[in-house]
Amino acid sequence: MTAKKTTPNKRPRILVTGAAGALAQQVINRLRDECDLVAVDFREQVYLGDDIPSYCIDFNKRVFEDLFRRYEFDGVIHLGRIQSSQLTPMRRYNANVLGTQKLLDLSHKYGISRVVVLSTYHVYGAMAYNPALIDEEAPLKSAGLTMDLVDSVELENLANIYLWRYPDLNITVLRPCNIVGPGVRNTISLLLASERAPVLMGFSPMMQFIHIDDMADAIVLAYGKKTRGVFNVAPDDWVAYQRALSMCGCSRIPVPSIPPAVTSAILRTLKLKSFPSYLMNFFKYPVVIDGRSFAREFNFKPRRPLKEIFRYYRENKRPV
Repeated sequence: MTAKKTTPNKRPRILVTGAAGALAQQVINRLRDECDLVAVDFREQVYLGDDIPSYCIDFNKRVFEDLFRRYEFDGVIHLGRIQSSQLTPMRRYNANVLGTQKLLDLSHKYGISRVVVLSTYHVYGAMAYNPALIDEEAPLKSAGLTMDLVDSVELENLANIYLWRYPDLNITVLRPCNIVGPGVRNTISLLLASERAPVLMGFSPMMQFIHIDDMADAIVLAYGKKTRGVFNVAPDDWVAYQRALSMCGCSRIPVPSIPPAVTSAILRTLKLKSFPSYLMNFFKYPVVIDGRSFAREFNFKPRRPLKEIFRYYRENKRPV
């Protein structure tokens, strides 16, 4: 591990990955007045102002290490997880798993003392017999249910290995519920923003939603306190999926849930690309996570209620 020079009253220098995403940009806006930031994304280079260097770099390339040598980072906020709906499985695995491994190896090598890693509640998997509230000790079942979420689970397992192997990194892993709000382009956000959305006949699972602003606040809070571990991030309320669609002003399209091949064929026929088949079980069975541990440890309370979240989608409709 490379020893790092310490300078009194030096502004923290933080590497933020996933800079092209709306969440990363919200985090950057909250930290830019107090920290020196460097933004990285392997998809595209984004302009974030003259005060923030921004790079488009593949984490697995040798040039990525040059950033660590040049900037001597104090911390890393890793928000660059690629969603299961993006890229091919191989490219997604390279980015999420191999890229994260490279990032953590370099963090250890260059003496970084704080790492925050963004994961997802999808790692728990959606099953009919999930407990009413899923805490951080629950097993990660999604890898056994669908191959499309294997890389998400492996990213988590990798972060947990480094968390215990290198305690000096002070790794915190965050598992948020559905992140929604302005600029968010994940599956559930696209559905809430659409004029019509599919529902599986006979199912309306409970779901949780956290506004992108609240999630950015949670990440900043997590970075500011060196508490190692894994934490769910979610509000203490939830709502049925079909009720959420109704409150967002979406017309519901009933779709049979069995057999899965018929469901997929109907979705393709209706051109409902925002309803991916590998997340089908999440629209059948509830996955309600317990966020109380994070709330207690970091004194966190979401400020945007469900009514405010749904009002945004009701007033900003777009075709599927």
